[in-house]
Amino acid sequence: MDKWNGLKKTILTVIMLVIGLLFMSPFIWMISASMKPEVDVFNYPIEWIPKHWNAIENYTTVWTTTKFPLFYWNSIKVTLLTTGLSVLLSSMAAYAFAKVKFRGRNVLFIIVLAIYMIPGQAILVPQFLLLRSMGLYDTHLGLILLGSFSVLGTFMLRQFYMGIHDEYIESAKIDGAGYFRIFFTICTPLVKPAIATYAILRFIWTWNDYQNPLIFLRTKDLFTIQLGIRSFATLNGDLYALIMAGSVLAIVPLLIIFIIGQKQVIEGISMGGVKG
Repeated sequence: MDKWNGLKKTILTVIMLVIGLLFMSPFIWMISASMKPEVDVFNYPIEWIPKHWNAIENYTTVWTTTKFPLFYWNSIKVTLLTTGLSVLLSSMAAYAFAKVKFRGRNVLFIIVLAIYMIPGQAILVPQFLLLRSMGLYDTHLGLILLGSFSVLGTFMLRQFYMGIHDEYIESAKIDGAGYFRIFFTICTPLVKPAIATYAILRFIWTWNDYQNPLIFLRTKDLFTIQLGIRSFATLNGDLYALIMAGSVLAIVPLLIIFIIGQKQVIEGISMGGVKG
């Protein structure tokens, strides 16, 4: 029986390894292509290990001959500010919907959820007109404000705030604490894993966003890294080796953020599983 169980675990491990490699194959190909000369990128069959190495030249070209460092900085600035503001606003809204009693709370929350059912593409024109009328079109501030209000973040965090016992809040009120003090010093620390999870998700979504920068930015010096990678397209076609090198550089912050915050993500998922 023990041998049979061991065999099943071995087979399952091999199957999961194969599936994992299949999922990782595009990423591995991207790294491989970023280290090849342009003429070898689409060789068939695929050369997973380059026969001719051109990594130093590709990465140097990406970093030094274009405005890639500026695009990188623009993405970092927009992503960090958007993430910070979105986490703050979503947390405050979630706390209000979960713990602050006011007339029409449930109706208002349903309306907020209904907004989430509207496709983002359907409101691009109103957003464009609104930003242009406010003088925020073609600015990082306009882009940051667009990503700072999240129905999903509010809904997600509300579920965790609802899990906090009302006795904590009532005790704080008896001691004279106001809403803001209760929010910042009592409730928010109790849902820190959930907030960290949403912050990481918001960071990834904003960093990878291509649609909003494409529509709401015109000045090249304001481009984010997702738009900047397209600068490696020429009249003669796309330079895929350089595009892949830029893509590899673009995912470095995402890997760093996930490695740093993976513990909080696991805790947040565990909290959600227990509450569910």
